Amino acid sequence: MNIRRISPKQRRVLTWWCPGSADCGCDAIICDGAVRSGKTLFMTISFVMWAMCSFSGQQFGLCGKTIASLRRNLIHPVLPVLRELGFDCREKISANTVTVQWCGRENTFHLFGGRDEGSAALIQGVTFAGVLFDEVALQVRSFVQQACARCSVTGSRFWFNCNPEGPEHWFYREWICRAQARSALYLHFTMADNPSLSPQVRRRYESMFTGVFYQRFIQGKWVAAEGRVYDFFDARMIREAPQTDFEEFRISCDYGTANPASFGLWGRSGAVWYRLQEFYFSSREAGFQKTDADYVQDLTALAGGRTITRVVVDPSAASFIEALRRAGYRVQKADNDVLTGIRTTADLLKSGRLVICSACADAIREFSLYVWDTGDKPRKEHDHAMDEIRYFAMSVAEDTGGFAATFAER
Repeated sequence: MNIRRISPKQRRVLTWWCPGSADCGCDAIICDGAVRSGKTLFMTISFVMWAMCSFSGQQFGLCGKTIASLRRNLIHPVLPVLRELGFDCREKISANTVTVQWCGRENTFHLFGGRDEGSAALIQGVTFAGVLFDEVALQVRSFVQQACARCSVTGSRFWFNCNPEGPEHWFYREWICRAQARSALYLHFTMADNPSLSPQVRRRYESMFTGVFYQRFIQGKWVAAEGRVYDFFDARMIREAPQTDFEEFRISCDYGTANPASFGLWGRSGAVWYRLQEFYFSSREAGFQKTDADYVQDLTALAGGRTITRVVVDPSAASFIEALRRAGYRVQKADNDVLTGIRTTADLLKSGRLVICSACADAIREFSLYVWDTGDKPRKEHDHAMDEIRYFAMSVAEDTGGFAATFAER
């Protein structure tokens, strides 16, 4: 990678730990702000340089939301740069480690995912000389606390980067608002702090977000979510189903007994998925509940004789998933990460990769009623088609190498 220009903030990230730096007395560094601002790349390079200049024979932590996202967002882009700088880097995928050698020194960097409360147990018992948290706002508090507690080597330091979330987020309140008290260097980034981005690329990223996500990922603000979740969605985005031979069909499902059930039939033409038709059933309005067998029949009727290559289903609907498998359907349990799913859905809708057709009246109705609640979560009302579309969007992002999901997390 040819890094021709670096900004003053990027240079400060690279050198803050160096003896003689005005910031070298800090115990931690925090970089937050806009997407594509260059904070992650330069922080990771700086972290490895600091580790190799300061220690030998020690262990370090590299922590992300998941190990897969850590490899995709951090390891794969950074290792070639480190090798160009003269570091011998050897990744052992089976052990989730990267061993780095330089000037007779060797250190080991362990990869961890911190997405849920059970993650903290994975890191217990390890002794670190330093930890880097990539996208720390997406990691749970207990995991981050446990990883920090592992840093008992003299001279150890903490490194944090993230895009903003809500103002009540634990990391914002406990670390960013208390950066000085925690002896942490806090640097806020915008895309202007990344000189490698052209004006055209910056405009493209700015056009990909609206509402709260624009404020967070473009302006870099820790703001509360409010109003409609998909505030950009209007009648101009609704289309008639194209008259074409679709290359593939799938169905997405949000299963409900007391709550409504929503199924969507999707057809792919090229790189675009069209939500062609839907099934929506509310037991409260109908006055009776349906069984798993009933819903399998409804799904089969929605398929209408088409070959369904995959059914993406709410992962908590265990009995319905089993009923579908017995009926011969290939079932994929959906990724139920709500915020990442919403961001991914918004990205795919705005880019035209997902299209809602006019026959999907209940989905269109929910788009206008689906709103944010307190605590950075959507309100649990008018969300059944919304959940099912979110499940499908995450599956599309996974099929395409995680681009949409990755962009959402960055």
